[in-house]
Amino acid sequence: MICGHGGNIYELARRLKCQPFDIIDMSSNVNPSEPPPGLTEFLKENISAMIALPEADAGKAVCAFANRYEINPKCVLAGNGTTQFIYAIPKAIGTKSALIVGPTYSDYADACAMHDISYAYSLTQASRNFMPDLNQIQKDMQSADTISICNPNNPTGVLIPSDQLESLCRAFPQKTFMIDESYLPFVRDAEKHSFIARGIENVIVLNSMSKIFRVPGLRIGFVAAHERMISKLTRYALPWSVNSLAQAAVIWLMTNRPEIDAFIENTRMLLEVERTAFAQKLSLSRHLKLFPSETSFVLAELSGYYKASEICEALANAGILIRNCANFAGLSEKFIRVSLKTSEINCMIAERLLAL
Repeated sequence: MICGHGGNIYELARRLKCQPFDIIDMSSNVNPSEPPPGLTEFLKENISAMIALPEADAGKAVCAFANRYEINPKCVLAGNGTTQFIYAIPKAIGTKSALIVGPTYSDYADACAMHDISYAYSLTQASRNFMPDLNQIQKDMQSADTISICNPNNPTGVLIPSDQLESLCRAFPQKTFMIDESYLPFVRDAEKHSFIARGIENVIVLNSMSKIFRVPGLRIGFVAAHERMISKLTRYALPWSVNSLAQAAVIWLMTNRPEIDAFIENTRMLLEVERTAFAQKLSLSRHLKLFPSETSFVLAELSGYYKASEICEALANAGILIRNCANFAGLSEKFIRVSLKTSEINCMIAERLLAL
């Protein structure tokens, strides 16, 4: 198994001899709020679903997702989180050479490595607040047939304007663009930026429910693409990859639209307030620079002799996990990522960082 991710609450809890959920996990990019009201109770009431096999293709869940986004169910696949698709897509579509717009999530590269597929990075720069230069991407992708773009991006929090990204995808119909929208629900007016319903033949869209609904343990992910692309991916889809409770959760989340839409909008407003307050607080720091973010997390650059590993270790000893970004291609020991939580916790971590 390839592992290039952030903190592990279970490992740290063993080390500190405490319970996993005693750890303040600001390394995991999930909603700072609890799951949508009513979801936990619904799952408890439907726990008996685990005694029977789920639908092999998660058909009802797929239809619920397709209805929510007003697309053909034949253009959708459900999986065990988006990670399942990230590792399946290069093989399924016959990728020969990939370009990854980074710094970004390590699994895009790990998936290529797993299948012995060559890959390269088109790296954004701190001097541009990590906003991608689409002209540079065009130059870098000349020898690539598949381009991976996380939008908004992890760990930088940058959102490429959808009109610019769509122009890029349409200008190169012979290339395949995998657009990961796992963090898009955190963005205001996210629906205007999504590619799920745009029907662009050379675009594969990843959608995660783990982050916005704070249910990473359920492992729920979708891929939306043109029918011809889905037919290729279906050859690599595993039966029963989405468990019974996860399928039930999808149907509940997709059909309780007024309540869920309100939950998402409240999350967006909360994050706007918390990002602003966090940035204002840390603007006083002489050793830390925050980059603009559209998401639930913020990337920061350290100055002077400070190293991410040392800061992360000191915080871990206090039961707090943040993300050391040294293993992101294009970043270094000078970068950390903090996932926002409640006002109280955000204030606490800001005070600790200001004390550097």
